[in-house]
Amino acid sequence: MVVFPNAKINIGLNVVSRREDGYHNLETIFYPVKLADALEIAESDETEFSYSGLHIDGAPESNLVYKAYSLLKSDFELPGLKIHLHKVIPFGAGLGGGSSDAAFVLKLINEYCSLGLNSTELKQYAKKIGADCPFFIENKASFARGIGDQLEPIQIDLSKFEIVIVKPQISVSTPDAYRNIKPSQPSFNLKELNKIPFEEWRDFVVNDFEKTVFPKYPEIQSIKEALYKMGALYAAMSGSGSAVFGIFRHLPANTDKFLPKGIFIYR
Repeated sequence: MVVFPNAKINIGLNVVSRREDGYHNLETIFYPVKLADALEIAESDETEFSYSGLHIDGAPESNLVYKAYSLLKSDFELPGLKIHLHKVIPFGAGLGGGSSDAAFVLKLINEYCSLGLNSTELKQYAKKIGADCPFFIENKASFARGIGDQLEPIQIDLSKFEIVIVKPQISVSTPDAYRNIKPSQPSFNLKELNKIPFEEWRDFVVNDFEKTVFPKYPEIQSIKEALYKMGALYAAMSGSGSAVFGIFRHLPANTDKFLPKGIFIYR
């Protein structure tokens, strides 16, 4: 069985408060996009994990795909499985690729092995893997709060627009992005986003991480500015970066004129 774990973008990201456990309460909108990895499982005598595509650091046991398998293995008698991941979604980009891979493993094994878990139960497993992992279980536009694990569906449809994701050849450390962040109450309620015309999003919707990331990585800020020069209705860094996305009604033909060389562009 083969599935295609997709990335997400953050439309707005407000760091609201610091929690007693050291984490932060957030408000954001997760929106699924087409950029995707490929994930395949097949029954095997022994369980093994392999990958291709982008290089994955660390031992297989430390990968979120293997962690998702291990969580289910601890509660269910699973057969040996051969799991192969073809990695396309870049790391350190704020696109949720690792969380998506893990969530899709949970769903895939649930179906392949007829475990009978419902969405709520799958989300409980996903929550043990990562804060944004539960989002990918239902994989629909959602308003997220808490550490990103409390989800409410929101009616936002960007299917008539073109979304461009630009990834510079740098990665942003999430702890570094948080280090100098100053939590504050947002001036705009993201739950009201679907009441605002797309053309006005840039006046209301912000990503608080841009305040700490842009001064350290001005090349990321320059990408956002370039997307607006290209005619984006809205552009922003996704998550804690380093990827930046732009939402367009129509893409210009000469994108190379605006964007710097040596970057990865996904449409």
